[in-house]
Amino acid sequence: MDTRADTIAAVATAPGVGGVGVLRVSGPLAPSIARTLLGREPQPRHAHYAAFRDAAGELVDRGLLLLFPAPRSYTGEDVLELQTHGSPVVLRLLLARAIELGARHARPGEFSERAFLNGKLDLAQAEAVADLVASGSAAAARAAQRSLDGEFSQRVNALVESVVRLRVWIEAAIDFPEDEIDFLAVPQLAADLDALRRQLDELLIAARRGVRLTDGLHVVIVGRPNVGKSSLLNALAASERAIVTDIAGTTRDVLRETIDLDGIALTLVDTAGLREAGDVVEREGIRRARAELERADLALLVTDDARTDADLALLDEVPAEAARLVVHNKIDLADASPRIDMRNAHVHLWLSAKSRAGLDLLVAELKRHAGVEEGSGAFSARARHVAALERARAHLAAAAEALEVQRAGEIAAEELRQAQHVLGEITGEFTSDDLLGEIFASFCIGK
Repeated sequence: MDTRADTIAAVATAPGVGGVGVLRVSGPLAPSIARTLLGREPQPRHAHYAAFRDAAGELVDRGLLLLFPAPRSYTGEDVLELQTHGSPVVLRLLLARAIELGARHARPGEFSERAFLNGKLDLAQAEAVADLVASGSAAAARAAQRSLDGEFSQRVNALVESVVRLRVWIEAAIDFPEDEIDFLAVPQLAADLDALRRQLDELLIAARRGVRLTDGLHVVIVGRPNVGKSSLLNALAASERAIVTDIAGTTRDVLRETIDLDGIALTLVDTAGLREAGDVVEREGIRRARAELERADLALLVTDDARTDADLALLDEVPAEAARLVVHNKIDLADASPRIDMRNAHVHLWLSAKSRAGLDLLVAELKRHAGVEEGSGAFSARARHVAALERARAHLAAAAEALEVQRAGEIAAEELRQAQHVLGEITGEFTSDDLLGEIFASFCIGK
């Protein structure tokens, strides 16, 4: 239900005593509330120094009052902002006064939801507001700001425009079958579709990187028993979180540890050694290890030089979209030096979890996979964006097959229509009310 006729109010920021607190009001009653609190007609977009009083005329605080008339405001509605001392008590009293004057308490994310419904932001930009607030590093904040500025949305919209052009081409060919030229067989059509699929693949890679910046990196440590997986987790976590013994199969269950990597949340998962085990408990641990691999952003295969070639077969169990890193542990036993290079299409890294030699190389590689050092090209994204792009990719693949193999223009046109619809879900062109409620419910109040 559209509740934009209501006037909403919420404390936007409340840093505590000594800081600046902000109360925000949005809706048709914002100008009248501003007049009551200021005692006169406020001048739009000017900061007025005012004495804020309660219903009995008692002074609550002195601060700044700003009124932003629609549509030139964050929500696209009349917006009132009160800047006061950051006392939680003062902010509660002012919020109560705004409620007395006709506003109601805002739901989580309702300000950004109204900005989306009023066309001030698309859905991806609105989600970037929450990502910016929750960012845990400079890289994550910059990525969220780029999404808020519309960089991600622009790339999605460019894909939609290309899909529309292909739909027009194919549907025109279907509508005029009597033409001497078979427009569905024109090489340029296949070339344009291939180019579109490459562009979507590039955006999908960037979106996955954006999810890692937003949600953190899920790293699963795998390998044979007794190669040092638990020692590696302990070294990265800088604590004795996992039991380490010389007995193979010591780790029976998955063990998770979250560490901070320059502000990026890194979830390390130590797993049971992958082997054919007779023990029912160890078999369950191995099953859980394989289940964890299905969720991995990065799989760390821990091995040693004697068994590397055989151990590489374990990477066959890693999902295609997950990154892989082969870690050669126990270089201290071979009196070897830390290093990193590329072999067999995989990055290989030599270290010692016991002595911590080479651990800095691993940390740098983890930061690279997390997107910390991506520079100016990264933008924030969410899991739902990646899922939508993957569905769109499947529809484009089906459209290409329909044209190249079946010469079925109607099927290709329908697959392209579906791809357009899925891409529109990212920016909110096609969005259910249930999805909107789920998205904005995750925001903080006042945003």
